[in-house]
Amino acid sequence: MLRQYELVDRVLDYDPDADEALLNRAYVFSMKAHGSQKRASGDPYFSHPIEVAGILTDLRLDDETIATAILHDTIEDTVATPDEIERLFGPSVARLVDGVTKLSKIEAQSENERAAENLRKFLLAMSDDIRVLLVKLADRLHNMRTLHHIGKPEKRRRIARETMDIYAPLAERVGMYEFMREMQTLAFEQLEPEAFQSVGRRLEQLGEGGGDRIGKIASGLRLALGRAGIEVEVSGREKHPYSIWRKMAERHISFEQLSDVMAFRAVVPTVEDCYRALGIIHRRWPMVPGRFKDYISTPKRNGYRSLHTTVIHVENARIEVQIRTPEMHAQAEYGLAAHWAYKTPNGDGGKVRADANHSWIRDLVEILDTAGSPEELLEHTRMAMYADRIFAFTPRGELIQLPKGATPIDFAYAVHTDLGDQAVGAKVNGRVMSLKTVIENGDQVQILRSKAQAPQAAWLNIATTGKALAAIRRHLRHAERDESVKLGRKIYDDIVRRLPAPIGTDALPQALKRLKLPDEAALMHAVARRSLSDAAVMEALMPGSAGADVANDRGGDRGSDRAGAMPQAGAISIKGLTPGVAFDLGDCCRPVPGDRIVGLRRPDAGIEVHRIDCSVLGELAERAEGETDWVDVSWGDKADGGVARVQVEVKNEPGALGMLATIIGRHGANIINLRLDARDALYHTNTVDVEVHDLHQLMRLLAALRAIEAVHAADRV
Repeated sequence: MLRQYELVDRVLDYDPDADEALLNRAYVFSMKAHGSQKRASGDPYFSHPIEVAGILTDLRLDDETIATAILHDTIEDTVATPDEIERLFGPSVARLVDGVTKLSKIEAQSENERAAENLRKFLLAMSDDIRVLLVKLADRLHNMRTLHHIGKPEKRRRIARETMDIYAPLAERVGMYEFMREMQTLAFEQLEPEAFQSVGRRLEQLGEGGGDRIGKIASGLRLALGRAGIEVEVSGREKHPYSIWRKMAERHISFEQLSDVMAFRAVVPTVEDCYRALGIIHRRWPMVPGRFKDYISTPKRNGYRSLHTTVIHVENARIEVQIRTPEMHAQAEYGLAAHWAYKTPNGDGGKVRADANHSWIRDLVEILDTAGSPEELLEHTRMAMYADRIFAFTPRGELIQLPKGATPIDFAYAVHTDLGDQAVGAKVNGRVMSLKTVIENGDQVQILRSKAQAPQAAWLNIATTGKALAAIRRHLRHAERDESVKLGRKIYDDIVRRLPAPIGTDALPQALKRLKLPDEAALMHAVARRSLSDAAVMEALMPGSAGADVANDRGGDRGSDRAGAMPQAGAISIKGLTPGVAFDLGDCCRPVPGDRIVGLRRPDAGIEVHRIDCSVLGELAERAEGETDWVDVSWGDKADGGVARVQVEVKNEPGALGMLATIIGRHGANIINLRLDARDALYHTNTVDVEVHDLHQLMRLLAALRAIEAVHAADRV
């Protein structure tokens, strides 16, 4: 463990202006606060925050960050309070400590809710000041270094899995590859001990069999570049066990088949030297096609820059070579911490925010604002943080980074939320493509937009990024609520007409108070979703009108709803409301405008509309007896659009199916789905879902189908 003077001297070595008194106070306070607490290893607990601070001195971080590391466990694990930290160490350190503090004491109903709340608070703190993330990563790295002292294997595996799933990808996200590699190696040892030992043995055998192969290859690279007049530092290493194991698993190959287990790094003075060195290496040794990556012209999203190539060296050994400048190397090893600016005034109360290379943090904060549930938050943030990336370009040449498998929907939302909401198509490399098209690395994408467009539920099956999915779901939630309010207004008007006498202007505000609802929209939403029964609304509007004290009835059964109430005054029009949002059309009977219909209303669900002669209607009502409310509904004047299902028996001969499609098209109907149900020597039976305007169009279509020779029978299902 570092002694007090050793830690302070480390900081003063790289930052002579550091606040020495702050560091000394933090050291003494933490040591006293943790007192006699012990770690699983038997060491004093105080040793952990000091070692975390030591890790951060290797990154040359500022005095406030080092003090935060020393104090980061005091609020949770000791009697110290946030107010005490702020009084002794200032508001900036107190804010950082609060951001880093583990959030295990949060009370929540489920593991997902607790995990989501932890993640929410951590991400908000991280976006407010990125130093929170640096301390957290150092904290986790030291915990992983001492993980073997924990006695319970299941606890070690749980911590290792959390590290592999969250903290190692976070370290990669901010370019701290040394942290990432060590975390992955230590977690891999716990999660897959047999694989870890097997890969380790193979690496030892490889080293023993070839002598100092890495040293010899490094010397050869250094000699080839030196002869060309390039000043270079070359180092080599074997790839770490987890990286090797993952490649073996992804490619389904054995260790012997894995060619590039050695990686070499050539550090040259300038960017121009990087490309010169690349040309020399490719002239000297054959390159492996498809293994060259230029991260200098197109940096990774975390700011990483380097040239990567794989060449075939002597004895057919494939080696990976990374070529970079010293600045790129510092960024590659320590990422966000490599370009630290000490005590640089930023006009923001000393906060240090993420730069342009870490815009993904802003995306995460946007997701926090739009996620509808803990599960949704966890899903979207993991997508945003951990997916492999590709590069695509806007027509103006702006670089957009996306996960593999992304579509134009994801691209549009990555550019701007409004562009995503209004997307109708895309041009990919100049060709008009659908929104389902998977974008490839290097594609140029232009989004086609329309102000009349709005996000569709089907987009949830197309989008892959957390930002896009969160925006689509947010829009759909708002649209569903708006449609529910419209429908609730129509049902409410019918309820008012059933009251024994007209109501005054004060009746509605008084009803909201009695029902403890915040506003009129909340009432209409509750009426549409039947979280309030009609009788409860009537009683709230006009006490005594429902024949019983049911003002607080939430849902209620149909019997209580009709107690002392007048029957429905008239059919409720569903014209202007959106199917699938305000109400659902029954899949069993698929009603279209012109059909006589009835609505089935259940608590906390939308109205389900069925044809009046639907064969399963009675069964549905019986199954939900006591919870079902029948609603008389109508299409309204000039209602348009619906999908009907028809079954057509067609002769088993060439051209018959084409004739079927031709007749449907000539009648202005659109085939949504077609399924072959049965086939024999004479006929084949098809179920066809067709989009029609109304019942009249459907009847004309069926008559036309029955009239052609190729069709044996055509009926609505």
